[in-house]
Amino acid sequence: MDLTTQHATTTEPALADTSPAHDALTAARRCVVLYGALGAAALAGVVTVAGAGHPVNTFMWVRTVLLPLVAVFLHHLAVAASRGDHRAFERLRGLAAVLPVAIVGVDLIPGVCPPWYAVLQAVCVLPVAGVAVLTRRAALRAVFPKVRRRA
Repeated sequence: MDLTTQHATTTEPALADTSPAHDALTAARRCVVLYGALGAAALAGVVTVAGAGHPVNTFMWVRTVLLPLVAVFLHHLAVAASRGDHRAFERLRGLAAVLPVAIVGVDLIPGVCPPWYAVLQAVCVLPVAGVAVLTRRAALRAVFPKVRRRA
């Protein structure tokens, strides 16, 4: 597959700057940036807690480092979606729905992490839940209709 075929979905026209869909995706991008900032703050918090001699397990380190990196990927998807990339929109929409449930769900497993860490992660993922809501608005459903894939 050549590059023009591979990137065909990113050459679609960008959404009009005044459209409700554009406004919703702008808000979604802002939510993703907030999520990244909160994730970075959570990482700083875990570093501080560990530096003070309190226990921080491997799960907490891995999760706290990976989730801000996920924010970078989500931001990339949001930017691509605002340019009209249907596939990026679908990925953003799906991840925004699954991530909050997965993050909070795993943190609720007894013994995985301390309660303060579970609360910290839940607060960090709230903006992603906002993206899930924003990407399900009527304006975006009209611009990005469901694509039925053949089996």
